[in-house]
Amino acid sequence: MGTPETSREPCPDRILDDIGGAFGMGAVGGSAFHFIKGVHSSPTGTRLFGGTQAVRMNAPRVGGSFAVWGGLFSAFDCSMVYLRQKEDPWNSIIAGAATGGFLSMRQGLGASARAAAFGGVLLGLIEGAGIMLNKVMSAQQDMPAMIEDPVPAMAGGPGFPMGQPHAQTQEGASVSGFGVGFVARWVVWRREEEGIRGEWWKQD
Repeated sequence: MGTPETSREPCPDRILDDIGGAFGMGAVGGSAFHFIKGVHSSPTGTRLFGGTQAVRMNAPRVGGSFAVWGGLFSAFDCSMVYLRQKEDPWNSIIAGAATGGFLSMRQGLGASARAAAFGGVLLGLIEGAGIMLNKVMSAQQDMPAMIEDPVPAMAGGPGFPMGQPHAQTQEGASVSGFGVGFVARWVVWRREEEGIRGEWWKQD
């Protein structure tokens, strides 16, 4: 299984890919949010029209904001890949911090520093969750299948000759093998006991 870094598009194409994906995500999410908000804010009788009007006015703006963020993030990410010459989660964390700080530059140095810290922490949490998910899925794929061998049962009766194992299926083999073996041993013991008693009565 490839890591999130190796399964993404190569760097020149990654920027356009992230811009399109971010715009689509922002447009869909913004459409749902502003439609509900428009329906709730509109008077009775015009709720559907108010919802569609709010979507038409606000969804492209939200999609554009997401596209700007995605494009800047990918540009910083590709720059870090070029400078560090390797793909790892630190590229995304630094790119998230740089994107947050760059978008808040007009609000002052303090706001830019806070936005950069927030972006770095957010991307760190996302990358950490992705790494943990990859490890869990890899561990599940690498785990060997636990199949218990069937337990042979010695039987002595019709269809169960002594000295030959009884055929078992893999599913529930240990439970059924124990049950069949216990019943078979009990039948053999009863027959032996009856034979001993029969011979004792014959001697009398």
